[in-house]
Amino acid sequence: MLFWMLTSSKTPMPRWPAKQCARQAWCCCVGRSPPWPWWIISVWYGTPSNTLVMTTLPRGLMFGYATDETEECMPLTIILAHKLNARMAELRRTSALPWLRPDSKTQVTVQYTQKNGAVIPVRVHTIVISVQHNEDISLEDMRRALKEQVIRAVVPAKYLDEDTIYHLQPSGRFVIGGPQGDAGVTGRKIIVDTYGGWGAHGGGAFSGKDYTKVDRSAAYAARWVAKSLVKAGLCQRVLVQVSYAIGVAEPLSISIFTYGTSEKTERELLEVVNKNFDLRPGVIVRDLDLKRPIYQKTACYGHFGRKEFPWEVPKKLVF
Repeated sequence: MLFWMLTSSKTPMPRWPAKQCARQAWCCCVGRSPPWPWWIISVWYGTPSNTLVMTTLPRGLMFGYATDETEECMPLTIILAHKLNARMAELRRTSALPWLRPDSKTQVTVQYTQKNGAVIPVRVHTIVISVQHNEDISLEDMRRALKEQVIRAVVPAKYLDEDTIYHLQPSGRFVIGGPQGDAGVTGRKIIVDTYGGWGAHGGGAFSGKDYTKVDRSAAYAARWVAKSLVKAGLCQRVLVQVSYAIGVAEPLSISIFTYGTSEKTERELLEVVNKNFDLRPGVIVRDLDLKRPIYQKTACYGHFGRKEFPWEVPKKLVF
């Protein structure tokens, strides 16, 4: 079976419906009424060194996703979209393409085939690049440089063919960019920040939130769990859902969805997760060392699939 998936990326600007649950897992969905005081301060109990009972702020559900289609255990679509942006930033900083400016957006559509629930990239169907530039460069020169020095340097040749579609600077000129041209950037790119449309998203943005917010810390932990399961060979593809309530340290539910790619049942995988991970917020902060000032790098190129982040280091599982 063939299908297409696209993912977009933007740099450097800093519902999931309830679905049928696995036999031995729970699925949770939430709603929000505007007057609800979701900003209630989180509570800590015990001595300052005892962070294990830090309660949740706020409540909701978070997802982590991993797939074996790339070394990073990320979808190829989002990996390529981010790498295209990173390549343009490199060419700008080294003055190899001096006409480039910081604001850029990319989108990659990949054709996949599916086998027993796992997804296998076949070819790149479409690439879209819009990048800010100075006023002195022609549209023709920009398009030629983007194809030769950006795309061909990033996308493996095996995924490109004569039918690949390129939309390079499709709107024409793009001189005014950044906040001047597109104000209000915090929290708008939640799919770019995560898995590019794969898996699921609980709706909570990461930007502007510290590690006490499970919108951020639990999403990191869910990714840690998902990547650890895939790297351990327990599944080829997995979606992990965790839900929390304000003032309650323990997760309300943990759900595992493997798309049929595991030889183990989802109940068995849930037992592996419970045996190897403590998903209370305070423990997440401790185990992933989230108090460190590591978040500046998340302002572009996404929060996942990058080895410098602790949640990207798979845990050696006991099972």
